Amino acid sequence: MAWQTLLPGCTAPRQRPDLPHTGGYEEMLFFVREGFKTSWLSANKAVSSAYHSLKALFLLFASLCAWYSGYLLAELIPEVPLSNTVYSIWSFGEKPILRAPAPKRQKCDHWTSCPPNTYAYRLLSGGGQDKYAQICFEDELVIGGETGNVARGINIAIVNYVTGKVTETGSFDMFEGDNSGPMVKFIQSAPQKSLLFMVTHDDGSSRMKDDAKEALRALGSKEVQNMKFRSSWVFLAAKGVELPTGIQREKINHSDEKKNRYSGWPAEIQIEGCIPRELS
Repeated sequence: MAWQTLLPGCTAPRQRPDLPHTGGYEEMLFFVREGFKTSWLSANKAVSSAYHSLKALFLLFASLCAWYSGYLLAELIPEVPLSNTVYSIWSFGEKPILRAPAPKRQKCDHWTSCPPNTYAYRLLSGGGQDKYAQICFEDELVIGGETGNVARGINIAIVNYVTGKVTETGSFDMFEGDNSGPMVKFIQSAPQKSLLFMVTHDDGSSRMKDDAKEALRALGSKEVQNMKFRSSWVFLAAKGVELPTGIQREKINHSDEKKNRYSGWPAEIQIEGCIPRELS
């Protein structure tokens, strides 16, 4: 029949068992429905296949884009810890925080700088077996653990007041041996126009004799007679130079088992300041 050739998908007409094969109207409707049904299933299958193909292509394209983006980021972002990178991403768009610049380091680690035409100094006593005494002058570590010239007892540095140069250093053990006499000679050998800086490390009094105490009192010490076993003590003195009246020259801290910062050792103490180069 001619109408059968117009229906796509209709190949071999099927005869319904309930209808006689007469080519009537009802049979024609049956073949039309069957043809459209077959066409719809074919079209639906084709669309589904195209959809899955497009989905696969999209996933492939997205994967390529993600890989390329990661490659660009790896090339553009500097090598920094991951935590910094995450923080930078989270903080993107935030208002910048203005931070004050780090304070400039001052001579001998002072909190504030010394005025012009002055010497900066810092005296630090020992404060425990491994907390070595230090003498700093004009930002130079004159005596200390790093310089390797600190020892048990009283450590002394002599500085030329006119030139600001260190002329002599010495350490005098006051726990073993007789070192009071040598310390007195060392002090007396300091020329006029000299600054003398003294700090204790460990014990500085057990074997100190009266002649040494008198030599220190002559330089202006008021605490030497009060020194005890392992007392922390710092002292600034001068020969032929009149120091300003308001300058701190001496400090002491006694060992006390109930108050010691370290086992058997009192806390370290320090004094620091600025000495005018031209004194009246």
